[in-house]
Amino acid sequence: MLDFINNSMDWTQLLSGKRLGVEAYHERKHERTNFQRDYDRLIFSSPFRRLQNKTQVFPLPGSIFVHNRLTHSLEVSCVGRSLGNNIATLLMQKYPAQEMNFAEIGSIVSAACLAHDMGNPPFGHSGERAISAYFTEGNGKQLETKVRDEGGRWEDFACFEGNANAIRLLTHQFIGRRKGGFALTYSTLASIVKYPFASTQTNKGKFGFFQTEEETYRFIAGELGIGKPNPETDIYARYPLVYLVEAADDICYQIMDIEDAHKLRLLTSDETIHLLLQFFEGKRLESIHETMGIVDDINEQIAYLRSCIIGLLVDECTQIFMEHEDIILQGLYDKPLIKGISDLTRDAYQTCSEVAQQKIYISNEVLEIELAGYHIFSALLDSFIEAVINPTQAYSKLLLNRIPEQYDIHAPTTYGKIQCVLDYISGMTDVYALELYRKITGMSLPAV
Repeated sequence: MLDFINNSMDWTQLLSGKRLGVEAYHERKHERTNFQRDYDRLIFSSPFRRLQNKTQVFPLPGSIFVHNRLTHSLEVSCVGRSLGNNIATLLMQKYPAQEMNFAEIGSIVSAACLAHDMGNPPFGHSGERAISAYFTEGNGKQLETKVRDEGGRWEDFACFEGNANAIRLLTHQFIGRRKGGFALTYSTLASIVKYPFASTQTNKGKFGFFQTEEETYRFIAGELGIGKPNPETDIYARYPLVYLVEAADDICYQIMDIEDAHKLRLLTSDETIHLLLQFFEGKRLESIHETMGIVDDINEQIAYLRSCIIGLLVDECTQIFMEHEDIILQGLYDKPLIKGISDLTRDAYQTCSEVAQQKIYISNEVLEIELAGYHIFSALLDSFIEAVINPTQAYSKLLLNRIPEQYDIHAPTTYGKIQCVLDYISGMTDVYALELYRKITGMSLPAV
């Protein structure tokens, strides 16, 4: 394994079109590059389609349409492509003599952005918290000793993380599926791992891969030349394009949440416009006011402001990446790109974050989803974990018949059995999880 201090990662090695699990397979030539095929493969996949019925922040829409995980991921992918294309152009100018895959950076980042939330469970981030709470405060806690005694990593459950679950979904060979999971390129997979370390290394509940996928990530890191800035720890350097995926996500969720809050009337039109105008000053602000004066429709004005802000943040994050490219390649850059933007832009972004925290993330609509998520996850986990641990019981047999064949209900360890249940439940949509909860608790019965 490549451990390094003061040694840089190399773009020649970092941009690899090799596919996980099919390295020995001779592929026919395609008009599309392997990175473009990653994007298409994700778009047409069932787990990606299911994002349309998973909560982003607000409950799924009634009469007013707000973002779900699917629309969020598509928007992040668009912004990620812009960031990637910007960086590609600047790197080609910086390294004109090198024949590289720089032109493909936009495709790599946009594909990774599509996949970045695919491991998230139903009910948004509240679903992650509900799963963790089940194993730290709920009935699941009693399984800790057994999991540890069998050599399982308990922290994977106690700090359940959607990013790690995305890597499992994309790389694990589920029953009946091919080796390598989605068989994505090493570069696209590495671009998704925001936290390149195991759950035993975390102090904030964030980590990049479960125990079952750790060896896969070690292999990818070795192939791409990703080392450990401090060889005394088991923490890898971040793959450089992770910063672009993270920035695209940071840009989209903050600005789009404000726009959704306006549609739901959690923020007035004046409050929303005032918040968004704070990103600009001087002649640029004057020009924006002139353009806004052309249309009277408030929603169009806010959409215009949103597009201007996204463009501004893309440009600033591009600049920050290029200014710090050397230390990013050394694995020593230790903060998101959004933290390095100019003072005016950072202050406006921070104000949006504070307003979102005060008026959006603790709104009744959001809290109700979180409360429901805790009850639903607790009931589903109780029922299915009991079933996989005691599969010969009559009720267990009925429940296990509901679990698709691709999930290993006969896993030999307690860790594996729990992970099987989490694979099944985390892949559910909000609606499916709610319907299943109602059925197994007797709240909903089929028509007789």
